[in-house]
Amino acid sequence: GFPGHHPRMRNRPNILVTGTPGTGKTTLSDALANTTGLNHINIGTIVKEKGLHEGYDEEWDTYIIDEDKVCDELEDIMNAGNNIVDYHSCDFFPERWFDLIVVLRADNDVLYPRLEKKGYKEHKITENVESEIFQVVLDEAKNSYREDIIQELQSNSIDDMQNNITQITNWLSSYNPQRTT
Repeated sequence: GFPGHHPRMRNRPNILVTGTPGTGKTTLSDALANTTGLNHINIGTIVKEKGLHEGYDEEWDTYIIDEDKVCDELEDIMNAGNNIVDYHSCDFFPERWFDLIVVLRADNDVLYPRLEKKGYKEHKITENVESEIFQVVLDEAKNSYREDIIQELQSNSIDDMQNNITQITNWLSSYNPQRTT
């Protein structure tokens, strides 16, 4: 089940939504931000907008993220809490930032057409589908964070999405930091 809550918590939690590209991270994060008032931070977007990268990789059609710059940029925002961070990788974020790690999973027959719709080149689709088969992001999460705060959720359909929103919203409503006065 979803993780319990630690006594030394910030007033509002931070959630990381991660998973292979095409698993629905941004869609879920947007929906959660709208229903809960959490601040949605799309790492891909801020990397582009704020130039937190080391140039562009033509072969993979993506920016080469500068992980240190991203962490510096987000430090104060994350310490304040109330954020949903959305990114396909998770091993470079400070562990202390997150109260819940959501790893979205999708079946290959769902993932492939989603990546085609995103306009991914064939070799990039293949790499991402293989990454999902081998649970690369899930393993990365398990190697980077305490197992008890990781939630693996299926993300194949609208029903899955609604179910995930409900589960995370319920977890949020039970998030009750014990304030030491």
